[in-house]
Amino acid sequence: MRIYHFKPDSGKPITAFNSDFILSRIIQTEEKTHIGCVYLGHQGVIGFHQATCPQLLLIVNGEGYVRGEEAEFTAVCAGQAVFWEREEWHETRTDSGLTAIIIEGDSLNPAAYMTL
Repeated sequence: MRIYHFKPDSGKPITAFNSDFILSRIIQTEEKTHIGCVYLGHQGVIGFHQATCPQLLLIVNGEGYVRGEEAEFTAVCAGQAVFWEREEWHETRTDSGLTAIIIEGDSLNPAAYMTL
């Protein structure tokens, strides 16, 4: 057995697209699927940018706001997942903090397993 860490102190700060969060990489498969954990602190943001491939944001702690190409934000909280298609513009913000698992990959299809 091996125990690995993905705590914020094992990640790196991300500032691209006016972002302010920590990304701890977890895995990258040969099929080019990436899995990571993001930590957004007080007033944290994953800045407005275009998805390079389908992306699934699984919120595991905290609450925040997300948007796609529209300007209006939608409130989200722990236990919810947000899916963006390839090339879709999107942004994630929080006032009080948010932790999420991000899964990125061409073969993502959350509708096959998850309910709305």
